[in-house]
Amino acid sequence: MHEKINYVEFPARDLAATKTFFAEAFGWTFQDYGPDYTAFSNAGLEGGFFTSELAARPQSGSVLIVLYSRTLEATQAKIIAAGGTIVQEIFSFPGGRRFHFTEPSGNELAVWSDQGLDDESAA
Repeated sequence: MHEKINYVEFPARDLAATKTFFAEAFGWTFQDYGPDYTAFSNAGLEGGFFTSELAARPQSGSVLIVLYSRTLEATQAKIIAAGGTIVQEIFSFPGGRRFHFTEPSGNELAVWSDQGLDDESAA
């Protein structure tokens, strides 16, 4: 679509570990383009990972990519089982709940949900 976000790229210190993590945790699929780049699909938005010693973290000025989940706790458990690290536990905000995690290459993402809200967290 004209002038709409079409693709996103992340740095990755360890392409193999990053690919394994996202495949296991979220079912993303990958297509390698040489030893230093892999594209991902089945993620809601197409994108890729390129070899780099850097990591995308909001604390250093990077954009925060936020995924959606209907079952926040189950998604958090899948992330941990796949080798991710929870860097901010589940917290409530007006209209939802979310948590932040890093994947094996150190990139930080978040997951949010509008499901499972009680009256207190929806306030």
